[in-house]
Amino acid sequence: MSRCDHCVEELCAAGAKLYERALNEGHVSAQDAAEAPCLTDFGLLHPALDDLGRLEPVAPTAALHRLLRSSAARIADERRREERLVRQFEALMRVSDTHMADTQSPILRLHSGTKPINQAITDAMAEADQEVLGIQSHSGLAGTRGRAAASAAWERDQAVLDRGARIRALYQHTLPHVPTVFGGFERLRGDIEVRGLDELPDRLFVIDRAVAFLPAADNSSLALEVRHPALITYFVTAFDRLWRLATPIYPHREHRPTVNGITPRQQAIAALLVEGHTDAVIAERLGMNIRTARDHIAKLAATLGSDSRAQLGYLIGRSGILDQEG
Repeated sequence: MSRCDHCVEELCAAGAKLYERALNEGHVSAQDAAEAPCLTDFGLLHPALDDLGRLEPVAPTAALHRLLRSSAARIADERRREERLVRQFEALMRVSDTHMADTQSPILRLHSGTKPINQAITDAMAEADQEVLGIQSHSGLAGTRGRAAASAAWERDQAVLDRGARIRALYQHTLPHVPTVFGGFERLRGDIEVRGLDELPDRLFVIDRAVAFLPAADNSSLALEVRHPALITYFVTAFDRLWRLATPIYPHREHRPTVNGITPRQQAIAALLVEGHTDAVIAERLGMNIRTARDHIAKLAATLGSDSRAQLGYLIGRSGILDQEG
């Protein structure tokens, strides 16, 4: 048994029983006390003057007084240590308050609820005077650019442009078929450019390369505000790489070429069909409704001469149209 397995205020069962016995009988043998060395460690038993093989108990009142005195000394030491720490850091805290109070903000902050999220983005954009980068997938259009919020969103964007800032936005290629959104771009005045991709990662806003907002939950109920320079640089780099792959949509729309009678949209659908995705998944990933997706699949099958889903996958692979994608 270790000699430091517990504290005196948590006296072990064997020790408590032996101490009580020593108090009743006036002594115990050293051999018996070997089973509870904590009693001698804590000064509750001491050797008899006339017989070292016999241990006598210290009166409980005397033991308690001594232990309390020792505890008080430890507390006093801790208080003196606290005072030294306060004195040492007081000057440092004054320096921090003077030089960092106005510039330091949380690196990461979580916003909950549609209204607080939109307000946080609006507050950040109110200071923007350089560039705003945005990625908006089809699934987020209703929540961010729906009819109820459209007017305030366009006013916010126009204010950014009026300050001389630039806006670059990535949407899916289906954007021109969403009048409530595409029509809003046509009303804006300033340096704004929109490009499209078939598939996009989740939403992202980067404002003046200083703060970014991205979803923190699948249902858009949480958003993460990021102000860490390394993360911001990563987001900007990822955006720029997607931007170079994207096709201009606004202010000048660039039509992607058809390859062997297969439209670019059908090429994107073909790639997902080969991966084995259902019609519903294809529609969601490409930002279209399921009926439109099925119409494109039917046209793709007719163009390739397919009679079944399994045959369509084979004909897509043999046609080489996926080699032309992107």
